[in-house]
Amino acid sequence: MSREEKQQSQQAELQKQLWSIANTLRGNMDANDFKNYILGLIFYRYLSENLVNYVNSTYLKDDEIDYEEAWNKEEYREALKSQLINDSNMGYFLEADYLWSTLIKKIKTGKFDISMLAKAVNIISESTLGNESEDDFENLFEDMDLNNSKLGRGEAERTKLISTIMLKIDDIDFHHEDAEIDVLGDAYEYLISNFAASAGKKAGEFYTPQQVSRILAKLVTLNKSKLQSVYDPTCGSGSLLLRVGKETKVTSYYGQEFNSTTYNLARMNMLLHGISFKHFDIKNDDTLERPRHIDMKFDAIVANPPYSAQWSADPKFIEDERFSAYGKLAPKSKADFAFIQHMIYQLSDNGTMAVVLPHGVLFRGASEGTIREYLIKEKNYLDAVIGLPANIFYGTSIPTCILVFKKCRENEENILFIDASKDFEAGKNQNRLRDEDVDKIIETYKNRVEVEKYCHVAPMSEVAENDYNLNIPRYVDTFEEEEEIDIKAVQQDLKEIDKEIAEVDKELNVYLKELGLDEI
Repeated sequence: MSREEKQQSQQAELQKQLWSIANTLRGNMDANDFKNYILGLIFYRYLSENLVNYVNSTYLKDDEIDYEEAWNKEEYREALKSQLINDSNMGYFLEADYLWSTLIKKIKTGKFDISMLAKAVNIISESTLGNESEDDFENLFEDMDLNNSKLGRGEAERTKLISTIMLKIDDIDFHHEDAEIDVLGDAYEYLISNFAASAGKKAGEFYTPQQVSRILAKLVTLNKSKLQSVYDPTCGSGSLLLRVGKETKVTSYYGQEFNSTTYNLARMNMLLHGISFKHFDIKNDDTLERPRHIDMKFDAIVANPPYSAQWSADPKFIEDERFSAYGKLAPKSKADFAFIQHMIYQLSDNGTMAVVLPHGVLFRGASEGTIREYLIKEKNYLDAVIGLPANIFYGTSIPTCILVFKKCRENEENILFIDASKDFEAGKNQNRLRDEDVDKIIETYKNRVEVEKYCHVAPMSEVAENDYNLNIPRYVDTFEEEEEIDIKAVQQDLKEIDKEIAEVDKELNVYLKELGLDEI
């Protein structure tokens, strides 16, 4: 089974199970609420099972005893607490009575109540208090309010509903070893796209489709066997950061996310994918207004920022080192270039940055034109422009592009333009990039050779002649000549059609006459 087939199979299986879970909750609350319960429970299950598997395969490997048995022996229990809290792979513990498997057994025997689940998630958070892992576990489950009346009018009703959901989640196969999907990210995207349209929520604001993530990750890891750091200033669910880690060895992951719910999701995702709390640093704040990693430089930067978002554009930022050299700020109504400037500032001298943005950044004028010209003419940081198909993101049907930046470019005398807008698999609700489409983009970027109607290596003089307008059709000619029309042949065809019509009319008149209808 190919990667693409495995991905589609795993997604189909996950979506089938999520549909069943969501329908159980749908009568009680809207999708924007119930996704928090589904994702929170998926994460709690992961933390519990991961803890048990890790302890059994490391600390208790030669003791012929499992986690549950060890926890019930005082001499083991205190040692386990200390070891787990100080272990960079864990940083938390969970009492045996509150393991996922224990609560599932209680549900099946009718001995479960919702307070046990509340206790379980609290134990995880409380176990980290005062320890190095505290910041990364703090408030992870705050969006999963188990006292919410929408779950039921009383504890018995809430217990019954949550029990049903937990049993359904227990049936989900996480595919830990051979996962080609991001379970939390894909679950989030699916729940939003199918159940939250009425709430006006857009998964595209928080989640980048896997194939687009692969392109960005491959671009920033090309010819690199390892990265010291990768950064996403609008990290959403963390899917982009995690995809970079699938392409090469990454030591540390950094991100910032403004939406608190999605920030929690990103931290969950890091832990769910086995990233030690010591090797990721995700912050919850506005990146442009209050950047939290501003003193750092990163080997790789990937981003899918909110398109044409508003920001303050406060005049004070003209003195900010991120923006001061350009002489202009991005307009208040379109923060696209503000994000670019921020990321350029944090990119290391030998790093690579790949960002997805709307096509407007390629040609809009005024202050954006000034910033664009400075980046190309004065700094020569822009390495490539890649046009993507329309309708590949949830929440927007507009075509997008990827901009690749490097501070030390190997090909400083030109900029590569790729028009990949025609290569995709059409879908009912959303178009999809195939493996061959992704590979074609990466190979074209790597080879940097002209391909008719697909890519063009534009010398800097050509870009200057176009006044630093980067609109892809100016560089990649995709015009298809229409087949010449033979006017004489068309005229002859029309004569034949007229002749056939006359013969049909004549025959019809005979029938009408026989029926006595010829004078009507």
